Amino acid sequence: MPGLHLRFMTIAGGTALLLAACSSGNGDGRNAAAATDAADAAAEPALPERYDAKAFFTTTTYSLAGGHVWSPDDGRLLVSSDATGIFNAYALDAGDGTATPLTTSTTDSTFAVSWFPDDARVLFAADKGGNELDHLYVREEDGTTQDLTPGEKVKAGFMGWSKDGKSFYVETNERDPAAFDLYRYATDGYERTLVFRNDDALAIAAVSPDGNTVAMVKSRTSADSDLYILDTRTAGAGPKLITPHEGNISYGVHEFTPDSGKLVYSTDQHGEFQQAWTYDLGTGKSEPLVSAEWDVAFVTYSDSGRYRVSGTNADARTAVAILDTQTGKEIELGGLPPGDLAQVRFSRDESRLALMVSSDTSPRDVYTVDLAAGDSKRLTKALNPAIDEANLVASEVVRYPSFDDLDIPAIQYRPKGASATHKVPALVWVHGGPGGQSRTGYSATIQHLVNHGYAVLAANNRGSSGYGKTFFHMDDRKHGEVDLQDIVHAKQYLASLNWVDPDRIGIIGGSYGGYMVGAALAFEPEAFDVGIDIFGVMNWVRTLESIPPWWASFKEALYDEMGDPATDAERHRRISPLFHAENIKVPLLVVQGANDPRVLQAESDEIVAAVRANGVPVEYVLFDDEGHGFTKRENRIAASEAYVKFLGTHMGTAEQPPQPAD
Repeated sequence: MPGLHLRFMTIAGGTALLLAACSSGNGDGRNAAAATDAADAAAEPALPERYDAKAFFTTTTYSLAGGHVWSPDDGRLLVSSDATGIFNAYALDAGDGTATPLTTSTTDSTFAVSWFPDDARVLFAADKGGNELDHLYVREEDGTTQDLTPGEKVKAGFMGWSKDGKSFYVETNERDPAAFDLYRYATDGYERTLVFRNDDALAIAAVSPDGNTVAMVKSRTSADSDLYILDTRTAGAGPKLITPHEGNISYGVHEFTPDSGKLVYSTDQHGEFQQAWTYDLGTGKSEPLVSAEWDVAFVTYSDSGRYRVSGTNADARTAVAILDTQTGKEIELGGLPPGDLAQVRFSRDESRLALMVSSDTSPRDVYTVDLAAGDSKRLTKALNPAIDEANLVASEVVRYPSFDDLDIPAIQYRPKGASATHKVPALVWVHGGPGGQSRTGYSATIQHLVNHGYAVLAANNRGSSGYGKTFFHMDDRKHGEVDLQDIVHAKQYLASLNWVDPDRIGIIGGSYGGYMVGAALAFEPEAFDVGIDIFGVMNWVRTLESIPPWWASFKEALYDEMGDPATDAERHRRISPLFHAENIKVPLLVVQGANDPRVLQAESDEIVAAVRANGVPVEYVLFDDEGHGFTKRENRIAASEAYVKFLGTHMGTAEQPPQPAD
């Protein structure tokens, strides 16, 4: 799993990258209760038009490929899109945006990976029903396809192209489910050669453009990791440690420089936040590259190395900078609308950019930018035209005090029309992880909830990433305890707002956030009025004993943070909602994918049965063709409609409290 922080998935907010701020930010929960707006109280609520889930999810999701995005002639862009309701690969005309399907799956989500260097062949990836056993495929120019990584239990991933385009690299766990070996595939004929047999289950992170060096990460704990490099030219040589150190220091890999001379890596060695440094492969010398008062999230280069793109995770938004290394000046991108910037990709001749632009109220759209002319062109319109963007809500970054007076950052969504005379019900949204982060940006699920009158506070409880290493590790082996109290105090913060109904506040979350839903209802049974658990861990004993084998490279780090089931089973049982389900007394909705390899279906089956035994209303939605997260549009629609229907029944709407049962 990317990031090497064990961290399950974050389903709120998105991961959009900031080009220009699009919300006020810097709110302070300490003063919220006192900040009563008199005009607000006197006005009649201006309610937006209500849209159903289908309207929100008919919005199209686009994503640029991670390899060669621009075709060899710079005429087309390779994208993934769910325009048909399920993800497929498309060629997008860089002039007029016309989309031509390259894959036509109707069952399994299929994602674009890369154009070939010199022709119209395409690499793409897909799993089966969300089981996360991704295979790498090639689409030939005549439209036929071939699985390059066959095998029933195989998981594989694309690791990049060689500089000369004559080969590409693939990691696969076909030999050992717990270890990914690295292979070089010939561009012509696909003959493959073993580059590295990964007997130590290191995490392969990057291959240099010249193919001479492989960078790998070994996670010892969630706070401590090391970098290794392998010289592929030396027969029998093993990985070489390049980050000897004492104490807890986190290291990660961005990529190699285009000339293959340096490795760009991340480290928190020099302060609270991750900085980008370079390691010179010739001299072994390390030097700083990019730093900020926030984590440096990524560093990439154009193929020639002339342009460097970096992103900083600045308070749940990402500030992006594009540096012309020849002039030393940052590039100003003209003609783009206000919003967040993501997935910056240079054309083959480096005269143009492809990128994504989005905001809280507008999902990601594909734009191109002509660097010489300074103008831009919009190629897609992702938002469903049936939705008036004026009816959607921009978020605000706020902070509220927790039980120990620690400030907890959060993303707040206030429904239109909410006021002191028109109080609305509210939800605390808990991200996955435990070390994920809720961020600003478009979320169809959250906008659907807010559009129906539910305030949402996406809390970044202690243990969330993005706020420094001290904050990140505050929940280590304290899960379901200190982080849970942050969530309870999120509810108290919402109750202090004069436009929120303090008697109608629920909790919703997925993965680790789903666990927090169960924990809140079991261990703080008076705090929330309803709960929505989306594939949440309910039994830590079983979950930690049944992690997927391909997590082996960071298993030790996982156990360091959560505890080893061999020695910490008693604590795991103590913090597991399943074993305390008799305390759950409020209505519960559970949503699960049957093929989930991370949080097994048994987790949801058992909590549903246990809570029903209490005589408490429980609703259960099970998708037979999904895994950890829902990729099919019809299922995302069904899930989102289930949330709103459940809330309307058990917590009421903005206009109507719940009615007593007959």
